Amino acid sequence: MLLKELSDMSAHVAESSRRTAKIALLADFLRRLPHAEVEIAVCFLCGAPRQGKAGISYRSLSEAAGSPATTPSLTLTDADRRISDIASVPARGRKLALLRELMELATAPEQQFLSNLLMGEIRQGALEGLMADAVAQAAMVPVTRVRRAAMMAGGIAEVARAALERGADGLNLFDVRLFRPVQPMLAQSAEDAAEAIGLLGEAALEFKLDGARVQAHKSDDEVAVYSRGQNEVTAAVPEIVEVVRALPHRELILDGEVLCMAGGGRPHPFQTTMRRFGRKADHESVRAELPLTPFWFDLLYVDGQSLLDEPQSRRFVELARLTPQAFLIPHLGTADAARAEEFMRQALDLGHEGIMAKSVSAAYEAGARGQSWLKVKQARTLDLVILAAEWGSGRRKGWLSNLHLGARDPETGSYVMLGKTFKGLTDEMLAWQTVEFLKIESGRDAYTVYVEPRIVAEIAFNEIQVSPTYPGGMALRFARVKRYRTDKTADQADTISAVRLLAGF
Repeated sequence: MLLKELSDMSAHVAESSRRTAKIALLADFLRRLPHAEVEIAVCFLCGAPRQGKAGISYRSLSEAAGSPATTPSLTLTDADRRISDIASVPARGRKLALLRELMELATAPEQQFLSNLLMGEIRQGALEGLMADAVAQAAMVPVTRVRRAAMMAGGIAEVARAALERGADGLNLFDVRLFRPVQPMLAQSAEDAAEAIGLLGEAALEFKLDGARVQAHKSDDEVAVYSRGQNEVTAAVPEIVEVVRALPHRELILDGEVLCMAGGGRPHPFQTTMRRFGRKADHESVRAELPLTPFWFDLLYVDGQSLLDEPQSRRFVELARLTPQAFLIPHLGTADAARAEEFMRQALDLGHEGIMAKSVSAAYEAGARGQSWLKVKQARTLDLVILAAEWGSGRRKGWLSNLHLGARDPETGSYVMLGKTFKGLTDEMLAWQTVEFLKIESGRDAYTVYVEPRIVAEIAFNEIQVSPTYPGGMALRFARVKRYRTDKTADQADTISAVRLLAGF
């Protein structure tokens, strides 16, 4: 299929304001695709090529811009192959030459589409959630099965091809599999422990640790550990590998948190734990200085049996049977709000973030941020994406300071601005963000540097108020930066719907 057909269809989807219309357009397009091009097309429509950004910057695109072709001839397969060639070449000069060749084969509208694709700026709203609905409609299979398969596969592209080629039978290929990380289940926020108990009733309470989320897979003596973003980090955590290898069962998938502990059962700060995951870290020497401790809170798979559909209560009982107490998350089952508040105080007194409250009857909803898991923190916080930063003045002159904060809108693929803040930034953070933001600059004016939406920060605030100043009609009051979430990507930031839910309007 010609790239022009996909580019035109993407524009039609962007012009439609109704979700059902977008799904219908996408489903019709998917039915017409050759099976060999389904994965390519789905990745393109979800906003990124299969190869990621391929090492291409705004500057490279500008330098590679040439005269557009007058007649469409570029196919999806050829575009994908050429992007692979670009990604595989380390030398900038050769990379630029290959990019120029690609662009010269594209018409003007196709050039614009490719530029947006390579910079992650496809904005027609066909993100994975919407694409799952379209795949289900095109293949005439239940959307719940498509979503589950995508969660097991770690993405929708491979699932889309299987569904369109083989229908429901194709989805049987995707289930829990050792050494293929499952998307982690996520949590909504609750105001306090009493609200969490009010929403859930009988709940499993756990300390909410400020560490690094990991998933550990074991088959006999082979162990692999994956990060929250599903990247393998086994080499960085040798002591975790040893702990998992020593567990009695032959096959396991564990979900948990790892962190560096200080004296008296208190954790080191999050940034200290994250030193263990640096690319250039000498893992053995850093291990001696900052040993990691795992705290497991879920069991997803044991000896050939998936536990994803089992209730949380059964999963935790099985986990407690095989895990030494020292590596089990502190836990309390209760429907009593007073006991929940006391458990929260215990967690805070030990230096933890707060507590998690989990429905004892809930299955493990991989990739979902539902009401079955609720997080309760002492301060109200949101994980927001940095959209821009303004140059500082006075003592902060020369540094990028005032941050523009955005919540994710899954429907449109864009970000909704919720305000600005320069509070909470240390000199170290100011220096770091000035360097990092300039690397991902997308444009600027006299006072502001606009950046690609990649960096996530944890923002504390007092309340959410109605505001006509920002497009979402809301603003954070007394917003301040707690830390940068280097363990999170922009697609894991809090959504605008979650902010509205938190605000109560």
